[in-house]
Amino acid sequence: MDNNKPKMQELTKVELEIMQIIWKLDGEFIIRDVHDNMPEPKPAYNTVSTMVRILDSKGFLTHKTYGHTNVYMAAVTKNEYTGRFMQGVLNSFFGGSVSRLVTFFSDNKNLSVKEADEIINMLNKK
Repeated sequence: MDNNKPKMQELTKVELEIMQIIWKLDGEFIIRDVHDNMPEPKPAYNTVSTMVRILDSKGFLTHKTYGHTNVYMAAVTKNEYTGRFMQGVLNSFFGGSVSRLVTFFSDNKNLSVKEADEIINMLNKK
């Protein structure tokens, strides 16, 4: 991960919900696509439009304008956001120590032996 990149803002709960839909759409979309994929009860179309424009202004989306229609696309992949977010959690709460993170989950989240073995196998592959 490039530490010289500017710090990526953390998404709010609503922004993350919308980005999850956008990442599933996996390509160009219009606001109607996002609204149609929102769970019930759906927010107002204008609310979704406002949130998409905010995500665009924050750099999470890009857009092209065709007449009066904006066609959007994710500028940040789910994997990139997750990696940057988790790196922030790792640095902020665990002093950058993966072992402290794993210990936390082991102590607090009933990490199964199978999950522990999977973590060990992933680390051995690195």
